[in-house]
Amino acid sequence: MKTATLEKKTHTAKAKHPTDLIRQIQKGLRFIELETLQHSLDMPFEQLAAKLCISRSTLHRRKAAGRLSPDESDRVVRYSRLLKHATRVFVDIDRARAWLKHPQFGLGGAVPLDYASTEAGAREVENLLGRIEYSVYT
Repeated sequence: MKTATLEKKTHTAKAKHPTDLIRQIQKGLRFIELETLQHSLDMPFEQLAAKLCISRSTLHRRKAAGRLSPDESDRVVRYSRLLKHATRVFVDIDRARAWLKHPQFGLGGAVPLDYASTEAGAREVENLLGRIEYSVYT
């Protein structure tokens, strides 16, 4: 449903080379990228902002400015990447969303989107998705 929108609108899909993506993150993504992620995850805006470590007041400032900071942009790209990977694994965006929002045994009972608040945690979520994709349950 929204995966096509996510792929068309996010910078992660537009970037043809990692250097382009890095430049876009360093410049700061447009605020609309955060809105696209929010719609794609089907999550209340304030809840997503909290997961991305963006306070309510900062969120309003970013919306007015129309651009995210580099750190915020990096987290938006990280969450977009996880949603894309989960959608590929589960073949259905609704199942991918549900998986990302609920505690997972393979993460010690942690919620994947909470676990992904750091890059190291995001890599663990991606590793678990890879094990699910290839039926490796160790």
